[in-house]
Amino acid sequence: MKKEKKKLGLTTKIFIALILGCLCGIIMHYFVPEGYVRDTIIVNGVFYVVGNGFLRLMKMLVVPLVFCSLICGSMAMGDTKSLGKVGIKTLLFYLLTTALAISVALGVANIINPGIGLDTSAIQAQETSVAESTGVADTLLNIIPENPVASLANGTMLQIIFFALFVGILLAKLGDRANLVSNFVSQCNDIMMEMTSAVMYVAPIGVFCLIAKTFSGIGFSAFVPLLKYMIGVLLALAIQCLVVYQGLLKITTGLNPLVFLKKFFPVMAFAFSTATSNATIPLSTETLDVKLGVSRKISSFTIPLGATINMDGTAIMQGVAVVFAAQAFGIDLSGADYLTVILTATLASVGTAGVPGVGLVTLSMVFASVGLPVEAIGLIMGIDRILDMTRTAVNITGDAVCTTIIAHQSGLVDRERFYATVQSDDDAA
Repeated sequence: MKKEKKKLGLTTKIFIALILGCLCGIIMHYFVPEGYVRDTIIVNGVFYVVGNGFLRLMKMLVVPLVFCSLICGSMAMGDTKSLGKVGIKTLLFYLLTTALAISVALGVANIINPGIGLDTSAIQAQETSVAESTGVADTLLNIIPENPVASLANGTMLQIIFFALFVGILLAKLGDRANLVSNFVSQCNDIMMEMTSAVMYVAPIGVFCLIAKTFSGIGFSAFVPLLKYMIGVLLALAIQCLVVYQGLLKITTGLNPLVFLKKFFPVMAFAFSTATSNATIPLSTETLDVKLGVSRKISSFTIPLGATINMDGTAIMQGVAVVFAAQAFGIDLSGADYLTVILTATLASVGTAGVPGVGLVTLSMVFASVGLPVEAIGLIMGIDRILDMTRTAVNITGDAVCTTIIAHQSGLVDRERFYATVQSDDDAA
């Protein structure tokens, strides 16, 4: 009998699509002449429609999936005391890692000095958007929805999380009296899981088109003047992802960071291609459960929350950007200014939407807090897409590490499954 050929798993296909998309985009940029066919039909036609169509499918899943899985998770957890402990631990962990991320970024930036000797005339500045500053009191009040239906319609994640947890706790309290509603939500959750699997089936095509479109529009010449800035951001991101996160994972759980990275890497690659934390919520939750043995009781709460408030990658970009702008414009920052940056960037990350490019908008708030010219943001906008993709991968890794740590402390990590060899990549899809 002939031995059957082993089929490529979905996560392997996604990674291959990522590499092929990069190569295709670079070839399109440098070797295919400009014109109607390349620019209109292929790049802004096929790549744009297919890539963004897939992204919309993923975003379509987010709100109903988060809403249903959070209700089911809080119902399963039962008492509010357990849920409160998990919530407080999660919030403290996210705030701690964000503050650490900015500190790492400021340290790396002051060693590399990305803005010293910069020829600003070589960079094409772009128009910038300024974010409105929101006070701490309003940020807290904005968690409570005035209209839950509007929050669901608009995808306001913090408000959805609050309302879903409230509903889940009450359903757990009512028990048999609310069986009809509990069963309905559980069945809706099952439907959303099936829908996620169906959408993920076309993920390689979507990833290929998204990456190919991005790289077809980015020339290496745009990177050269800002190479030191890029190196600073990427180095700080690598330290946060590989040293800070994995160090915390090893110290607090004793689990092997290399096993974690190997199994979670496909999700990181997917986050890189989409550049949106929200779109990775279904895949992150599924991978943590199937490959890493982390209970959905925890991940259904911590992953959506992290996609909303845990923006460590964005905080790193903001830290390096502050030093870059100060050096480029010859402005000296004091120790108090650096502390202000850490505090402002940490607070700015709370409630930030997990969508592409939002970090540049909130960066204006950070710049304003220490008197840096907002125009400096225009200098880094041209190359931010590639950095945005990288920091999204770091953001979702931080969410997953936090989830694993919190689940371990609650005794909800299956260590056998964590260390088990995955027979097929499709198991995590």
